[in-house]
Amino acid sequence: MSFQYFAGAACRALTARKDGPSLYEVCDPILRRPGSGDPHLSKFYRTALGNPALRALLRRAGLPELNDPAVLNALRDALVLARDNPTPDWEQVGRPVADLVDSVALHHPAPPRRTAAAAMPPAGEVDRVIRACGADLLGSFRRNGFIPTYAAFNLIGDPDMKGREVKMALQGLDARGYKNSTLLFNLARVFIARSPAAAVINPPWRGIAEPMWEPVQIRHRSAYYDAFFTEALLSYLETGLASSEQTSAARSAIAAMVEFCLTISREEVRGADGKSYNVVTALAPPPHPRFSRFFTQIKQDLGFGIYVPDCDTTACSFSAATQAGSDDPMLSQPLLDFYAGYQVRAGGNEPRVTVPINDNIDYEGGVATWIDSLAGERPYGNDLDPTLNLDVLEVSFRNLGRWQILETQARLDVVRRIVGFQQRLVLSGAFADPRSHIYYLPELYCAYFGRCYHAFMALPPAARQAIDPDGAFELIRLRVLAYVEDELVGREMNPFDAALALIALGHLGGAAASFAPAVHCIVTSFGEGGRRHPYRAYEWNKMKTPTRVLVGGPEVTSAFVLMGLALAKRVAVN
Repeated sequence: MSFQYFAGAACRALTARKDGPSLYEVCDPILRRPGSGDPHLSKFYRTALGNPALRALLRRAGLPELNDPAVLNALRDALVLARDNPTPDWEQVGRPVADLVDSVALHHPAPPRRTAAAAMPPAGEVDRVIRACGADLLGSFRRNGFIPTYAAFNLIGDPDMKGREVKMALQGLDARGYKNSTLLFNLARVFIARSPAAAVINPPWRGIAEPMWEPVQIRHRSAYYDAFFTEALLSYLETGLASSEQTSAARSAIAAMVEFCLTISREEVRGADGKSYNVVTALAPPPHPRFSRFFTQIKQDLGFGIYVPDCDTTACSFSAATQAGSDDPMLSQPLLDFYAGYQVRAGGNEPRVTVPINDNIDYEGGVATWIDSLAGERPYGNDLDPTLNLDVLEVSFRNLGRWQILETQARLDVVRRIVGFQQRLVLSGAFADPRSHIYYLPELYCAYFGRCYHAFMALPPAARQAIDPDGAFELIRLRVLAYVEDELVGREMNPFDAALALIALGHLGGAAASFAPAVHCIVTSFGEGGRRHPYRAYEWNKMKTPTRVLVGGPEVTSAFVLMGLALAKRVAVN
């Protein structure tokens, strides 16, 4: 969006006619200087919602129903209960906030159908973009000592978080600070979404993946990101387009990132079988996440001080290290024995999923996200994400022999149940519904299924038959490919969308003609990142609680574009 757009939107927000109490008129008497009760709730309010810029923007954002004293008092009573009761009834606390959230109408992006034909760019143009993206990743690693990723808060929240889901989150999350932030963020999003401030905080964009606006990006490092960048650099080396100097630099960066995943981010936990396992934590202890001093303090003030390992970061780290040829003894652990304790079985351990905000899907066979720390910490409760389960399958296929999966019936059963979970998800059509996903876009699910399918097809035929005797992978491939060719490539895209489409098409056997629109979009968008990067930052993954927190970065876009074009070059670019 242009400067003129933001200036006009801000002017309208600052001069709007006010009807009803504002967020601050509701909360200031209770939370600005409370004098008693839970100190974090008030600190969060002052830090995240009470800053001068947001106060000015929301000063005239009122809700007319709060002119009713009964409605206003019910909301204030809920905030007082959250402030003063050490163990409040969170359903009771959340009820008036949830009622307000249900008055908000948010929608997922719905790009128009693509009308203009797109010709396949020349091979030389594709090679130029691949080299630029590879140079972007290596240059970033050289400057920073790692490849950064960024987080950005979108205070308008996620369209899938309605009142029902807000109450689910308040009851299912564990850490008090995380409950507090979820409560107040969801209250604030009502005032934002129902006022002209929405145009400032949530401007429109092209395509599906949301762009990330630079002023609100928080730089950090995680093993999950290092695993992804490892795969991207391996892909760059496979293209043969890297110079000798770049090849050497890429190998050094890969070795350093694998060490970060398996050594610096290693954490010991206890499995459901009572055994000790080494897994990979979502955020290593300071100073390794590389937050600035300012954001380190902000993170503490906002209640995000506790991080625990997760099944996705562990699976992706093991996979990247395996692809890089690591022989770290940690990789010899039969990870499926550990994941079995986090696998949902209907009527058995379903209560493990305490935040079921995507309960439109059948969880049977899926592996939950968050791993209890050795101290028993579980700040996010637990949820279950379909794309994470693709990563568990992919790493299992890459370590099929090492973990003796075919020789161990219990491990083979874990894999088959995850395959069954994915088959039901896709055949029902739920994979294409954003509500089904906790941390990702449906389009990213398609790309990651392509990655998983590629690893599956690399197995010997007898192994594929043992894992998937009923042909589930072929059924899923056909459904996902049809969705990508019709719904993703058939609509207006941004370069991040296009890169995801190419990864899916390249791995799943897409028709040659379907590559051209995505490659064309990527090549014509080259340079949008300005002088520092080939492309701008887009939504890679997200948190739906405590509000919509996007994760991505310009380097992330470069990595996805590189991998997508590398596949297109191999299959469709002449």
